[in-house]
Amino acid sequence: MAQKPSIPKGTRDFGPAVMVQRNFIFDSIKAVFRRYGYQPIETPAMENLTTLLGKYGEEGDKLLFRILNSGDFLSGVSSLSDNTSFDQLAGSISEKGLRYDLTVPFARFVVQYRNDIAFPFKRYQIQPVWRADRPQKGRYREFYQCDADVVGSDSLLNEAELVQMVDDVFNALNIRTIIKINNRKLLAGIADYIGNPDALVDITVAIDKLDKIGIEAVNKELSEKGLDAGAISKLQPVLFMEGNTSQKLDQLSQLIGQTEIGKKGIEEVQKLFAYLEEMDLQLDYELDLTLARGLNYYTGAIFEVKAKDAAMGSICGGGRYDDLTGIFGMPGVSGVGISFGADRIYDVMTELKLFPPSSNESTSVLFTNFGETEEKYCLPYLRQLRMKGINAEIFPDAGKLKKQMKYADQKNIPIVVLSGEEELKNNQFTVKWMHDGQQQTVAASQLLELLSQKLLS
Repeated sequence: MAQKPSIPKGTRDFGPAVMVQRNFIFDSIKAVFRRYGYQPIETPAMENLTTLLGKYGEEGDKLLFRILNSGDFLSGVSSLSDNTSFDQLAGSISEKGLRYDLTVPFARFVVQYRNDIAFPFKRYQIQPVWRADRPQKGRYREFYQCDADVVGSDSLLNEAELVQMVDDVFNALNIRTIIKINNRKLLAGIADYIGNPDALVDITVAIDKLDKIGIEAVNKELSEKGLDAGAISKLQPVLFMEGNTSQKLDQLSQLIGQTEIGKKGIEEVQKLFAYLEEMDLQLDYELDLTLARGLNYYTGAIFEVKAKDAAMGSICGGGRYDDLTGIFGMPGVSGVGISFGADRIYDVMTELKLFPPSSNESTSVLFTNFGETEEKYCLPYLRQLRMKGINAEIFPDAGKLKKQMKYADQKNIPIVVLSGEEELKNNQFTVKWMHDGQQQTVAASQLLELLSQKLLS
């Protein structure tokens, strides 16, 4: 019995109709990236594990897909014993892994090609990434990220422009959003305020899960990480501080304004929000002190975007990282970036029925085929339409009209051009408008003008 074909859990196939919609998302995002001066790059699907490990925190490292060494991968294991740890074994049989995100490979790229690029360097990248996560709604093991980063500049104008880009993208996609903004320096000041300055990573990893697991589970995790009850209690009013951005910053100034890093964080947030007030944004934005983003490399502003009208996790996020390139031997290069989650955006747009009814990737015109003579008659006009930029095709096999019309229906082709015996005799075509079934006969010389008016105007 033949094996039933399947794909790994957490991955998906995409048929033509879905790809047209996905490309609509990618094209909309690319158009905004280009408008702001970002240039495209690509990096390999796999990276050396020395590039990837230690950049995403302990939990991130566990989600890396490792690739077995080619050939006899056990040849690198000199001896196995009951005491051989997983890390020892994994390091011996696997030297490469699938990339977890696009930011760390980008940092590697910047260092590797530092003499060939102009700083500040603004790049965008749209490629798949892989995470060995438990598949669930909105969470996949293979998914695309659409990243834009600028490195080599400390200016907070970069952060403000990224927020403006987020606004432009989601306006183009017609998704109502809110962007939540925080700053890791504020979180560091808060960690200092509650008496646990060395626990910043534990605090951020825990409160990053607040939406998913709730405050009680977060407090339990903080306790397990070594925070005492007094520190956890002190943290609560900070996390749930009320008021607008200005009021929150005033309250924070009383709590953490005396610490150097807390003061710096407050100043950065104030300056960023001052920029945003000048930008006439359509999306909503707010300071959210519970926003942490679990990745360890963020050092300044952090962002997270959510759709207002769909129950979905974040659909875009990012932040400032001050020394990610330092890991690869190029210290002191600050960067900031955002990543659009194309798969979650697709799910939101599908749920809310936001995709446009037609696309420039779909066939607009189908010529029917009733035999060699009719083919020869149609081909010059088919060529003219394509040269004009109209997507057109001819049914490749002569056959019954019913079969050809079914093909047009299945592909949602809006216009069918018929050329039977009567049309050939009179040097005409019959045009059928599929949405209402209406037909009209036109002189062959008028076909290009008629269809251009309908499809290009």
